[in-house]
Amino acid sequence: MKLRFGDLSFDGGRRVLHRGAERIHLSPKAFQLLGLLLSRRPDAVSKTEITETLWPGTAVSEGNLASIVSEVRHALGEGARGARVRTLHGFGYAFDGEAREFPEVVRHVLVRGHQEVELGPGGNTLGREREAAVRIGHPSVAHEHARIFVTGDQAELENLVGEASTSLGGEAIRTRVVLNDGDEIRVGEVVLTYRARPVGRGA
Repeated sequence: MKLRFGDLSFDGGRRVLHRGAERIHLSPKAFQLLGLLLSRRPDAVSKTEITETLWPGTAVSEGNLASIVSEVRHALGEGARGARVRTLHGFGYAFDGEAREFPEVVRHVLVRGHQEVELGPGGNTLGREREAAVRIGHPSVAHEHARIFVTGDQAELENLVGEASTSLGGEAIRTRVVLNDGDEIRVGEVVLTYRARPVGRGA
């Protein structure tokens, strides 16, 4: 199960939760609880079912469950951007928010003319530096000019130098921004196109 809600992405198979490019730590029980609530959304899940799922065959106090719920709420930001765990007093809990499935992206690519550079997971530096993931040998480009963070199906662009030196769709980048397939990125005087290619789909 792979879902996105607000600025968070949940990958049940890989057992990871991200906010943008940042990985959010959750204990195994908290991750299991979040997955259960997401899978049953918008329905509520009883405390009995939750405890039997998280602690099968073990007697636990409500305090244990409350602690796990608190951990999940803290990770979500408790209500931030429309994603929260709602309490149904005397019954249980429910995930309250809009969550949508997202496709598995096989490749994140930067295109310059007829050249393509595939971006790897994590931070990809764009610049004149020899070690840069995307090396751009142009005098208008700094050694470490910008960075693209790749997390699952999402990529985010960050400027590493002075204002107006990196732009997206003609607008200067001042904070980290999410990229969409086909976005035009200008690094110094060099224009690149970002492409995201889901399974079974060409350029």
